[in-house]
This record gives sequence, C-alpha cells and structure tokens, in this order.
Amino acid sequence: LLLWHQPNTSFNLDSTQCLEIPGQDTNVGKKTQLLDRGQWANKLEFLLAVAGTLVGLGNLWRFPYLCYKNGGGAFLIPYILFLLTCGIPMFFLETAMGQFTSQGCITCWRHFCPLFEGIGYATQVVIAYAAVSYIVIQAWAFFYLFSSFTAELPWASCRNTWNSEWCVESGKSNVSSNWTAAANSTTPATEFWEKRVLGLSGGIEEIGSLRWDLALCLLLAWILCYFCVWKGVRSTGKVVYFTATFPYVMLVVLLARGLTLPGAINGITFYLYPDPKKLVDPQVWMDAGAQVLFSFGICQGSLTALGSYNKYNNDCYKDTFVLCLVNGGSSFVAGFAIFSVLGFMSYEQGLPISEVAASGPGLAFIAYPRAVAMMPLPQLWSICFFIMVILLGADTQFVSLECLMTSITDMFPTVFRRAYRRELLLFCLCSVCFFLGLLLVTEGGLYFLQLFDHYVCSGNNLLLLSVCQSVAIGWIYGADNLYDNVEDMIGYRPRPLMKICWLYVTPTVCLGTFLFSVVKYKPLKFNKTYSYPTWAYALGWFLGLLCVLLVPLWIIFKVTQMKGTMMQVSITARSVQALGWTLGFFLCGVCMFSSSLFGFSTGTPASSHNPEI
Repeated sequence: LLLWHQPNTSFNLDSTQCLEIPGQDTNVGKKTQLLDRGQWANKLEFLLAVAGTLVGLGNLWRFPYLCYKNGGGAFLIPYILFLLTCGIPMFFLETAMGQFTSQGCITCWRHFCPLFEGIGYATQVVIAYAAVSYIVIQAWAFFYLFSSFTAELPWASCRNTWNSEWCVESGKSNVSSNWTAAANSTTPATEFWEKRVLGLSGGIEEIGSLRWDLALCLLLAWILCYFCVWKGVRSTGKVVYFTATFPYVMLVVLLARGLTLPGAINGITFYLYPDPKKLVDPQVWMDAGAQVLFSFGICQGSLTALGSYNKYNNDCYKDTFVLCLVNGGSSFVAGFAIFSVLGFMSYEQGLPISEVAASGPGLAFIAYPRAVAMMPLPQLWSICFFIMVILLGADTQFVSLECLMTSITDMFPTVFRRAYRRELLLFCLCSVCFFLGLLLVTEGGLYFLQLFDHYVCSGNNLLLLSVCQSVAIGWIYGADNLYDNVEDMIGYRPRPLMKICWLYVTPTVCLGTFLFSVVKYKPLKFNKTYSYPTWAYALGWFLGLLCVLLVPLWIIFKVTQMKGTMMQVSITARSVQALGWTLGFFLCGVCMFSSSLFGFSTGTPASSHNPEI
C-alpha cells in the first residue's frame, strides 16, 4: 500500500496508451475507444503555460507592497532564502512527480505513496476554491476595462450619480462642505469601486442583491476560460503563446511610461531602500514564506498537472531553475512599474508614498486607476493596465481549471476520455463554478471573498501540505528513490541539495513558519475595522480545516481497508510514521480551531492570506 510502484522500474505512459486503473477490468476493445491523453507539442508550450500561471496578480500587486513594507531591498534576503530552501525544491518535486507518472496530482500518488493520496485531494479542494473566487478579479477588471471607453474616466471626478457629498477630487475643495481632505473624505476612485462596482453592503450578514453588470462580466470570463481549456493541452498550449507573453509587453509599456513621470524616482527609492532592522521582525519572514508558496504554485496541483503532459525525457530539472528565475524576476520588475506610478501620484498630491501605497484590490482598482486619471491620455493607460490584469488572471485561471480536469479524467479515464465527454464535463464544471461565484458578485460578495481567501486559500494550508508532501516523498517513498526516477528521465542525477531540502530543510522551515503564524494569529477584519460574526469565522475555519484534514482522513480510510489485525497493519516503521503524522495533524487542527473560536491568540495579524486576492 505504501509503495505500490517499484521505484527502480521505469514508468512511462505514452500519450496514446490507455491507463488501467487497479481493480477495474478493461479490454482491448474499450482501450481503442479512448482518446489520447495528450502532450505538449513542444517544450516552449510547457514553459509558457507554467510561466503564465506563476506570473499572476500576486507578482503585480503583492510582492512590491511586501518589499516596501518589510524593509525594501532587505526583504529580498528572506525571500531568496525561502526560494532556495522551499520554493525551488518543492517546485522540482511536484513537476517531476507529474512527468514521471504522466498523471495528475491525485492519481500520481498511487505510484509513489498511496497512503498519502489525500494530499492530492486536499490540493484540489484548495484550487477549486481558488478557481471560484480568483475569476471574480477578472470580472472586476472587465468592468473597469469597459468603463475606460468613455470621454472621461468615471473614477476621475465627483460629478457622478453614485458620488456622495464627501467625495473630494485631487487638489480640489468640496463645494458643498467647503473643506479639503477632512478625516471622513473619500476619493472618486474609492467611491467608484465601493458604490458603483461593488455596491458594498454593511457586512456579510447583508448579502444584498446581485450586481448584474458584474455577473455578466463573470459570465464572459468563464466563457473565455472554457474555450481556452476545452481541448486540453492542445488548446491551452496554443493560447499561452498570447496570454503568457502579452502581459510582459504591457508591463514594459507601463514601466516605460512610469519612469518618465515626475516623482517616479522617489517611488522607486521608497520601493528598494533597504532597512536591515526589519529583518529581526519574524513577520517579515512569514510574509516572505507565504509569498514564495503562492507565487510558485506550491501544493496547488498545477505544477504536477502541467508536468504530466511533458515528454518522459524532458529535462524538468533545468526547467525548474529557468521558471523560478522568470517568476522571481517578474515580481521584482513589476515593483518598478507600480512604484514609479505611485511616486508620481505622491508627487501630484503632495502626500507621502506610504499613504498612497496599497496592496491587493486596493492597488489595482483604487490606487492605480486614480494614478492613471492624472496622466495625459488616461483612457489609453487605463485600457493597457486592465488588459494586463485580465491576461495575468486568465493564465492562472485556466491552468487551475485544467488541473481540475486533469485530475478527474485521470481518475476515470474510461468514462471521460471519449468523444465529447471531456467537453461536457468541462461545461458542467464551469457552470457549477459560475453559479457558485454569483455569491461573490452580490453586494456582500467581497466579505465572502476575503473570508475564503483568508481561511481556505491560505498560507497555513499550503505550509502544512508542503510539510506533508516533503515527508511523504523524502522519508516514506524515499528521496533516493525519486532521484533514481529523475535520473531515468533526464539521464543524470541532480545535485544532492534538493534531496537535503526534501528530507530536512523544507519540512523544518515550513513547519516553523506555520507555528509562528498560529502564534501570531488574530481573527480576520475587513478593512481593519469590520469584525465578522462568529458563524462566519466558524465557517471559514471549517472550510480551511476541511482541506488539511483530508490527508489524515485518507490515511485512516486506507488503513481501515487493509486486511488483517491492527498489529499486522502497523508492522512496518513506515506505517507507524504515517499514523503518527495522522495524530499530529488532528492535534494541529484542533488547536488552530480552538484558538480561532475562543480567542487564544496574541500578537498582530499574520499576513498569510492569498496574495492573489
């Protein structure tokens, strides 16, 4: 059960072969009816697909903010350390698992360590939550894009029906109140975001009505996503030539424009100015770890799914370093594009950059639109920016959907690898996700979105899954065995650093970061002011723990299915280790849940939530 596949045996599923599922009978007649699983047409398609899903909105609006917040250039020290000890080793591990087995992130575990197949299910739950919520950002971006085709940008003035008497344009006085920059004043960009786009309600209890314009934008985003994925890697591999490269064109254009604006140099200095004193703050290290896990797609299943479509002899070891360099470099360069514009915004308004800098939706849908409204030809720069946001989100979204499709079709190949069944399954999956996403485009939808983001698609879940995955492969399956598999694929043995990380460094660093985040935990607050009701916190923790507890629950399920007495089942040291990890996860889950419900926590909130939202 622990080692169903012998590690020293070459395992290579050709794309034209039918997968036989243990325990199911298949005959030759049925095999000939199955469609090919498919492979990337060439290496470039794989590289672009992975680069597209890695270089997402977190690179654009999260990494630059974390840099300035956590010591500027000094933040690169913990970021690079986490990248070397966790990001690159786990990236290589997941890609190699998919390529060696030619299976998605659930069925691949049947060839390495079936007892830990629950890790695959847990990653799919996380990515399913993300697929439902992440695409809402694209819907917002579509709304802003369509609103940019006007004579005057609607967030540039206070002369709109949704504006209140507290609205103050930059550098102007409020005529009705005859004051400027009072404590309760708002900007046109803020009111456009909260009142026109979201129609934001007073709390999660007030779901309110559906925002039909946003619902139509959400439908448009899902239609585009469907046609990008409907033929599998044959269609995805062609789409990424545009969706993965064009955002870089837009980024270069916006960077060139930002560097020519007055005050840009002040913004860049603020972004990079090193403050080594920040490195003694544990929160800085927590932020670096969470950012690496999310921006590199660790324990989200996408790397395994994309790697499974590689040719068996593809050099995934070298690909790992190339893609990690591209992802890290993109994050760093994006900071110049963002902070040059924020420096201009600070210069125009006479405010310190710390007051105009923001992260997440506040940057993309308030700060940056407000900045482009001050530029010449604001409509042009607004269109360029939101096209870039849409494409950055599109890559990540349709790769997430492809990951779900790969897992399902690999589990039931005789059912879904037939004519038109994949397309039908994809249609049903997109439809279900669309209707679930309608909750997030109501007047109270943003409260639910932040709740899912903070508790379900959280750094804590990914940290625990990283620990479990590195232990399962490094200790139970055996790091040397995986090295043998990799050598069989690429023709040479990787350097031992990866093996050392899987065995010791990665689980230690991830577990330590997780424990720190639990100690520093405080309940989520919306906009740092609104406290969620108790039932909302309980819902968030229930959904979050559901992901992680799939790992020990699957172990218990598989153990109970074994024949023989418990003594016979637990006779090997590896089984004892697995059962020990089961108990450990249960204890961690109970402690975390108790601390959240009864307030057994101290310190400041940990920034471990999903940087994509």
